[in-house]
Amino acid sequence: MQNEEQKLIKSCINGQYIAQKKLYDLYASKFFAVTLRYSKNHDEAEDILQDAFIKIFDNLQQFQFKGSFEGWMRRIVVNTAIAYYRKSLIGFKEAVEFESIVVQDFDIQTYDYDQLINLIQDLPVGYRTIFNLYAIEGYTHIQIAEILNISEGTSKSQFSRARSILKEKVNKLFNNKSDDTTFLD
Repeated sequence: MQNEEQKLIKSCINGQYIAQKKLYDLYASKFFAVTLRYSKNHDEAEDILQDAFIKIFDNLQQFQFKGSFEGWMRRIVVNTAIAYYRKSLIGFKEAVEFESIVVQDFDIQTYDYDQLINLIQDLPVGYRTIFNLYAIEGYTHIQIAEILNISEGTSKSQFSRARSILKEKVNKLFNNKSDDTTFLD
């Protein structure tokens, strides 16, 4: 017997509106948090989310029921967010390649989530995109370079600059002059 997720997916593939709404309702809030990190504001995040769900529904028949369905959808959401900002990323200038950048885990639970999202949203589009891909989504700089059609050095330098800006803003936001922002080191 099929599990509930498989039944829901197959109902969506068959164009059943109620199933599509149920799928959307199950995942929209989780994926909205993803799109919010890549966007400048709530309206853009909602637009990206809607575009992503259109792509998800249009491509559901390609899901092979192997691996995580949520992971498959998440990749579409992230790729949709990247595509949304790709035009802005074309203007990236090549930068000096850094030998290495050591990053500890991004411990978002230590800080107020909404405030951190606002800080990330304030980053320039390139910094924000690369920060999200590297620090939050877990892509390597090589993967980011391939996705965004930039050099690995550009990815590293943009990430380093984003991290520096965020570190400074976190210190100001939390009045923490002791530089206790190890999550960005």
